Amino acid sequence: MGSGVEKAVELEPRDPAHTEPAVDVRLLGPMAVSRKGSAAALPASRKVRALIGYLALAPHAVTRSRLCELLWDVPNDPRGELRWCLSKVRGLLDEPGKRRVQTRGDTIALDLSDCFVDVVEINRATQEGFASSSPERLRRLCGLFVGDFLDGLEIERNPQFNSWLIAERRRFRGCHTALLEHLSKTAPGDEPLEYLERWLQLAPFDLRVHETFLNTLGRSGLIREGEEHLATAVKLFEAEGLDARPIRNAWQAARTEATAAPAQPRISLPPSIALPADSGGEMTPDQARRASVAVMPFVERAAAASILGDAGANLALDVITRLAKLRSLFVIAQGTIVALHERGMSPQEAGRTLNVDYVVSGSLRRQGKRLTVSVELIETRTARIVWAEVFEHAVDDAFLVLDEIGNRIVASIASEIETVERNRAILKPPTSLDAWEALHRGFWHMYRFTRDDNDRARNFFEMSVRLDPTFARAHAGLSFTHWQNAFQGWGDRAQETEKAYAAAGQSLMIDDHDPAAHWAMGRALWLRGRQEQSIAEVERAVDLSPNFALAHYTLAFAQSQSGDPHAAIKASDHSRHLSPFDPLLFGMLAVRAMALLRLGRFEEAADWAVKAAARPNAHALIRAMAAFCLVMADRLEEARVIVASVRQTHPEYHIDDFMAAFRFEPKEVALFRKAAKRLGYT
Repeated sequence: MGSGVEKAVELEPRDPAHTEPAVDVRLLGPMAVSRKGSAAALPASRKVRALIGYLALAPHAVTRSRLCELLWDVPNDPRGELRWCLSKVRGLLDEPGKRRVQTRGDTIALDLSDCFVDVVEINRATQEGFASSSPERLRRLCGLFVGDFLDGLEIERNPQFNSWLIAERRRFRGCHTALLEHLSKTAPGDEPLEYLERWLQLAPFDLRVHETFLNTLGRSGLIREGEEHLATAVKLFEAEGLDARPIRNAWQAARTEATAAPAQPRISLPPSIALPADSGGEMTPDQARRASVAVMPFVERAAAASILGDAGANLALDVITRLAKLRSLFVIAQGTIVALHERGMSPQEAGRTLNVDYVVSGSLRRQGKRLTVSVELIETRTARIVWAEVFEHAVDDAFLVLDEIGNRIVASIASEIETVERNRAILKPPTSLDAWEALHRGFWHMYRFTRDDNDRARNFFEMSVRLDPTFARAHAGLSFTHWQNAFQGWGDRAQETEKAYAAAGQSLMIDDHDPAAHWAMGRALWLRGRQEQSIAEVERAVDLSPNFALAHYTLAFAQSQSGDPHAAIKASDHSRHLSPFDPLLFGMLAVRAMALLRLGRFEEAADWAVKAAARPNAHALIRAMAAFCLVMADRLEEARVIVASVRQTHPEYHIDDFMAAFRFEPKEVALFRKAAKRLGYT
């Protein structure tokens, strides 16, 4: 795609059951549309073609006002011009009995479900993961990259459209790079060299392509060619002020491996693989046991820039600072990011240059009294969008709004990365895990909240600690499993309490600035009955990282039973606001129910407790609490249904088991025992 060379690509329908789509739309390279193999004449208007490209990628229907703002620079009659453009789009895409241009109210969308659209196919394959696609499908996808997205379609005096266009072009270059990387490592025979050549042209400062190419040469015994490539690559990097040591190290490792192993069949090497000059980045971080992330400056759209000043850069700095305070990720410093941004690097290019696992990018736009912030979290190696969100707020105080949005962004990034790492770790053989992977394998089991899974989680946390005794978060995870054993009654409460306390203490000694260490200590102190010390430790976790959702939840947990119920409600709401899809969401909902119960608001308490019990990983304590709250709200039949589900999994469960877990005041203890008696749950 970087070379812009066009070549014929045979149409391959998405569904093998169909031999030919109704309409074939190509948006990579100059736009082309064909019907049943015959090229259709495109309207001369750039805005008609821009409208097709924008709507083809839109995830949902778009308002007319948004399209007018995007494509017209204060025209006399924007809606009239939009209607004219839509008439041309209908003439190109609609057929008798099939209206692909769909209008509902004030919104417009394209229904291209029966069409072949190159960028839609690429988006689908990227989200599914290239590993799940057949080699033949991947080759066809690679052939679709015949040029830039909507090549040559810039529109003068339309900064919003052009900004969107540039961002999409960069995104598809990232997809192309990720696809070439995958094919270069999986294709048979001499094919990898073709993909390596294209990858080098597209991303000359991507360390992975040089490492892959040098490893290929080393395995094939092509030492002289490897030396030549190394010399060329080092010269290119040093000319841009970049660190070439990782490339030298890669070649040294490849040569060592080549001399230790039998030579592989020789490959046919092209006469030269050119390394075109381009802008570069800075030194790649050596990240061994934490996922790494780079946060690019947020792009300020024209409407926002004049009012918010340097808000995009400031928001990125705020996110960087808060992510670093979580201490669970390797976060690239702002200076490095700004240097790459000033060189015009796209987020995906910067991520690959820095050799980080994830890249965050976004934009700001202000319309009237509303501020819109769009953000994406991209997995660098695959170019897959892990998470995307659009935050819209009324702007009374722009800085307060940005602070609130920053909170949401940081909590979401941390949560989504943890989910990806957790799911990846579960697929690896246990014997191959490093400390970071063992930690996330432990998280996967821990959040299932069963006795067996808790034991498995403990084993993985212990493995993580053995592999890296200085890993504070692994000790905190180990403390959590002992806390669960004590809280759930899965072990001797006194012994498990002391083990939870000891593991939390180890975590604190290793890293007193890790909020998870203070969080673990706060929970262990709660088990010991030290309410004030417990709250002080958890508040310390919040001070260290205001975005640490679990610390806010634990504050709510402690306050909901014997502290300030109003403070518990506030902390519970804030924890859910920061992490609305948290694995401990059932607990966040349940502590709100407990606080409402203490305030005598039984009907509300029952509603929130039922929500908690409905979560798929809610354990017996949560479901029993929901039943008791329903009784207090005089909803006895609903309570009996929940009690039946508890007895099905825990036949011997007793009200004393429930009361032993919590630390309620005598008034609430009496309420729960009365409810249990009404249910016959004594």
